[in-house]
Amino acid sequence: MIDFEVFRPALAKELNRQAPDERFSWGGGVGMSKQAVSREADDIPALNCELALPLVLDLDGTLVTTDTLHEALLLLFKRDWSKAWRVRFWTLKGRAVVEQKLAEVVTEEDINRFPINLALQEFAEREAGLGREIVLATAADRAIAEKIQKRFSFISKVISSDGRANMRGRAKAEELRRLYPNGFIYAGDSYPDIHVWRHSLGAVFAGASPRLFLRVREVADIMASFPRRALGLDGLRRGLRLHQWAKNALIFVPLILGGKAMDLIAWIHALEAFLALSLLASATYLLNDLWDLHEDRQHWSKKHRPIASGELPIALSVGLIVACCIAALGLALGAGAGCVGMLALYLALSLSYSFRLKREPIIDVFLLATLFTMRLAIGVVVTEVAFSPWLIVFSMFIFLSLSLAKRQTEITRMAAHGQEAAPGRGYKASDAPFVLATGVATMMAAVLIMVIYLIEDAFPKGFYKHPDFLWGFAVIIFLWLARVWLLCHRGQLRDDPVAFALKDRLSLCYAAAMGAIFIAAVL
Repeated sequence: MIDFEVFRPALAKELNRQAPDERFSWGGGVGMSKQAVSREADDIPALNCELALPLVLDLDGTLVTTDTLHEALLLLFKRDWSKAWRVRFWTLKGRAVVEQKLAEVVTEEDINRFPINLALQEFAEREAGLGREIVLATAADRAIAEKIQKRFSFISKVISSDGRANMRGRAKAEELRRLYPNGFIYAGDSYPDIHVWRHSLGAVFAGASPRLFLRVREVADIMASFPRRALGLDGLRRGLRLHQWAKNALIFVPLILGGKAMDLIAWIHALEAFLALSLLASATYLLNDLWDLHEDRQHWSKKHRPIASGELPIALSVGLIVACCIAALGLALGAGAGCVGMLALYLALSLSYSFRLKREPIIDVFLLATLFTMRLAIGVVVTEVAFSPWLIVFSMFIFLSLSLAKRQTEITRMAAHGQEAAPGRGYKASDAPFVLATGVATMMAAVLIMVIYLIEDAFPKGFYKHPDFLWGFAVIIFLWLARVWLLCHRGQLRDDPVAFALKDRLSLCYAAAMGAIFIAAVL
């Protein structure tokens, strides 16, 4: 079934804002206009025009929901970064040359994994089945266009850039007018396509902008519409993984346990460090998604991530990475030089994980536990509380257990999908018993170290008026970790354990109970 709900509210709002005297509604899959006729969302529309008129499809952002030039540039950096310096010299010779050089990096396997506009594909296949000529007209280089033609058998002809001419905007419009003097129907998604639509006999809209839809309607008759999901706040939230910011609350733990809960300056520095680390972590998540784009598109769930699906453009992702890093540096400077140094170390470890070490079994989960523990270390540095070795060791073991739970979940799902090994990972389906045993062992070690921390560190400090209440911490930690591993063993843990905890009612109750125990111990 084709999902047109992603575009309906914004488009209807924009139309009604510009024409309040006329009410508009979405017309299923056939576009939106005052004459639109409502259809079932899963109907595939047909063009109401002569079959002699060809249907011309744009590529980037239209048939595929990504930009093939940016995809090729990313592949160049990943596969042969030593040649990346040549790009700046290619640009001096023109965009068509850049596209031709970068197209050499893109394989048919890459092309076959590009995310596509399924609704438009079905529409084009139906038109081809009725006897209409389907033409691909793209600014991408011919090498890429021909690989696209192999992927989609309904494409009978290709018009593309060739290293000399860049087939975009006006150039594409003139070429189509020359080849099809009797007219053509054009499917596009961006403002440069307006030049083509202006000379077409009909438009098929495949963009994500309601305002562009209105602009197209001024220059052409919109015969069908297959909008992409527009990048909204939800897409940005998922791309930046804002829910993962909850992990960074660990920065405040040393502040509270170290007896500085009433120190305003310490709270300000901790908040600056929290925001700085959160922004830096979001930048590393985006970078990781870019680097793993090929592997994510082969994954049953990761292929729906904003970058992998084409919802979050590659160019915008790079811009967000730069902006997050700059903002993180500014906040870290406010928290002190120690915070800057710790964030630099965090970034180095995170990049090591993303580019190489996550493919090494056991090392990957150990590094994840280290990155979690660094949050506590950052809290110690910025608030200047006394360092607690037992707390750091406890953190390593509890997050090692949770990281193993995440891997166990992935291995279980991998086996359920009939895969022996996960792309870009070092684990095999047969590793499940070992990972399960190691995870449960580290869980018990974490509980034991919590008990030692209470006896050797928390009780002697004299910070707590009623320290006996703290024994409840060990009990709750055991109950929660045991619940995580039980669900993991049953194959019912579908999320990252931290993400799971934020949505699980019992986990939230455990967290509330620990908060109550801490207050009782202090007061």
